[in-house]
Amino acid sequence: MTQQKLRIMIADDQELIRESLSIILSQNADMEVTGLAENGAELLSLIKKAPPDIVLMDIRMPELDGVAATHAIKEQWPQVRIIILTTFDDDEYVFNALKYGASGYLLKGVSVAELSNAIRTVAHGGAMINPGIVTKVVHFFNQMAQSSVQQDDAAIDAGSLSRTERNIALLVGHGLSNKEIAARLSLSEVTVRNGLSSALSKLGLRDRTQLAIWAVQTGLANAEVLP
Repeated sequence: MTQQKLRIMIADDQELIRESLSIILSQNADMEVTGLAENGAELLSLIKKAPPDIVLMDIRMPELDGVAATHAIKEQWPQVRIIILTTFDDDEYVFNALKYGASGYLLKGVSVAELSNAIRTVAHGGAMINPGIVTKVVHFFNQMAQSSVQQDDAAIDAGSLSRTERNIALLVGHGLSNKEIAARLSLSEVTVRNGLSSALSKLGLRDRTQLAIWAVQTGLANAEVLP
């Protein structure tokens, strides 16, 4: 039985980038590029005809930028997963893209293998943020939490979580991977994966990116790990 390929659309205002990414990704046996767009507006027109599984999108584009396009896509086609692929790591762009539902945020310096693996990870419901951006995201959301979010909201929302689930959510908010969380809490990676899945279900969140945002916005990321 032939495995269905991941359908990918690419939006970037630089033709060379679009074409290069298309050629590179099409060499993966499990991927096919189904559309190229030079801005967000053109991308939306393409998606209306045939929604892809994954969108690779630049941030700064004419007519409709990557943040606005992400917002529009997730409202109309919530099943389409979006990876922001850009040269910019500006705090506000990062925050807004993730807030509107992007599952990944990578800088264009990533390798072909890293990009391909990120696409597969996001396609299967995971999230992928460039390691250099994770600290920036956590810092930015911490600032937001301190200025506009009531810290005791965390106690209310986290009340449904078990101690292990709470600790996992807290450490996800610090940008730690499952392997790092397992080491920190002296748990197996399987236990961490199960705890993460359970926490997402209880909180009604989609993926670890949303959980990280929730942990920081509610102030849980500023709390101590419970023994």
